[in-house]
Amino acid sequence: MTTDINLFFREATLRICGSLEIEYALWQCLLYIRKFIPADFLAITTYDLDSGISKIIAGARLSGGMRFSFETRASANARAIMENWYKNPDRGTHVRIVDDMNKDEVFRAILGSVDKNTFAEGVKVEKETFNMMVQGKIMQMRLKLGETMVGTLIVLDPSGQSYTKNHSRLLSLLNEPFAIALSNYLRYQEVSKLKDLLTDDNRYLHTELRRISGEEIVGADFGLRDVMDLIYQVAPLDSPVLLLGETGTGKEVIANAIHNSSLRKAGPLIKVNCGAIPKTLLISELFGHEKGAFTGAVSCKRGRFERAEGGTIFFDEIGELSIDAQVSLLRVLQEKEFERIGGTNPIKVNTRIIAATHRNLQEMIKQETFREDLYFRLNVFPIMIPPLRDRKPDIPPLVHHFIRKKSQEMGKASIDGITQNTMSSLLAYNWPGNVRELENAIERALILCEGSELRFPFLLSASYQNMQEQGIPNNTGGNSLELDCVVSEHIIKVMEMTKGRVQGKGGAAELLNMNPSTLRKRMKKLRIQFGQKWKKSYSGDD
Repeated sequence: MTTDINLFFREATLRICGSLEIEYALWQCLLYIRKFIPADFLAITTYDLDSGISKIIAGARLSGGMRFSFETRASANARAIMENWYKNPDRGTHVRIVDDMNKDEVFRAILGSVDKNTFAEGVKVEKETFNMMVQGKIMQMRLKLGETMVGTLIVLDPSGQSYTKNHSRLLSLLNEPFAIALSNYLRYQEVSKLKDLLTDDNRYLHTELRRISGEEIVGADFGLRDVMDLIYQVAPLDSPVLLLGETGTGKEVIANAIHNSSLRKAGPLIKVNCGAIPKTLLISELFGHEKGAFTGAVSCKRGRFERAEGGTIFFDEIGELSIDAQVSLLRVLQEKEFERIGGTNPIKVNTRIIAATHRNLQEMIKQETFREDLYFRLNVFPIMIPPLRDRKPDIPPLVHHFIRKKSQEMGKASIDGITQNTMSSLLAYNWPGNVRELENAIERALILCEGSELRFPFLLSASYQNMQEQGIPNNTGGNSLELDCVVSEHIIKVMEMTKGRVQGKGGAAELLNMNPSTLRKRMKKLRIQFGQKWKKSYSGDD
């Protein structure tokens, strides 16, 4: 029967190059070419000329394809044969015909290395397959792309029928398709390996970043010790957590700590600022939308819940959620599923919810601005974060932490100079803005700093104002009794009374009964700004 060479080449090539899973491509090709070439088994190998190592990477029988990882090192004679064959420029020598594997120098090494039960790395080999390899006739084709050798193809016939030159000629037609398929597979494997390495490196870097940038909570051993005990209790679970506390107490930091201590730490932590997203867009942001769901929905979009799959979603300022969004969130908590806007198929969700608020949710329930059923769903494990004024021992380590952090961000040398007098003033201050206010105060002091010591005169003036509003005499509680501090505080108080004016009628110099020049020198020594700098530094205008 005459074979249509063009049809044979086309159909075989389609099967060879039809899949990156090379064992499947080999199987499909075997089922086709055995109509023209006696074959019950195909295998594809790589060969390294420098080391003489041959590696079988995949094979196929009539029952299906299989992946191998079997290496053999050729003998000196076998290497000489392979090198001569590989380097021979004659296209007619693409195929070697082997009638007896036991007498062939190249295949003898393979038979000597193969255990009758296993290949290397524990890959099982059926006894039938092994016997087929020993008793059958073989064609071996070198796979060459241009001048580059990429491997070999082994075709085996267990019937004992010898291969002919016609079989060799048909097989040689498929040299380039097999070479391309093997080259693509090897590159695909390399990309997959690099991808795995990148994923591993990425995971490692994320771990390092968490360690460097905040997994350790300042104050965990002091004012936040009780909070940390609660974190360690709830973190391994999937229960919802509700973080309560004043603005600036560090609720987001606590949410990070819960996620990073949980079994979901390898997953994403998606943050939703409920007060920052317009109410008209909030549902779409949370649950996504289908293409054409509304005007402007030009494509399908995943929501925050889908992006948080397998991880944690953190709702900051949950009290700002609209009633409609509260209803949708309640459904997710109850049924563990949602639908995109414009969608009809429910999407299952595997996400832990952490919520935070500084508002009184129970009072909002009375005012009917927050759903009671949602509150009870979120309030499974509430954690109250104390304000900074109730954990004063945390202030010194926080100060030093923020000095290091902000100095690095601003490109300044870290300033270690903070006197006991200054620290006493920081401890005496009420910190209505909590940790966030302390962080901002450190940054402002670093900007204003002209020497090696940090000073916070703007906090002293704010403290005086706060004491006056509360009717507290300025000689009570907390203020430093060191002379320079007392003088500095008194000058600042007088300067506030005169709105920053030093000399002239009603100026600070007149009220203090001092020469204006002397007062300016004293203020410069005490690092108290005056003139235009006073208005920028002490007036409260940022």
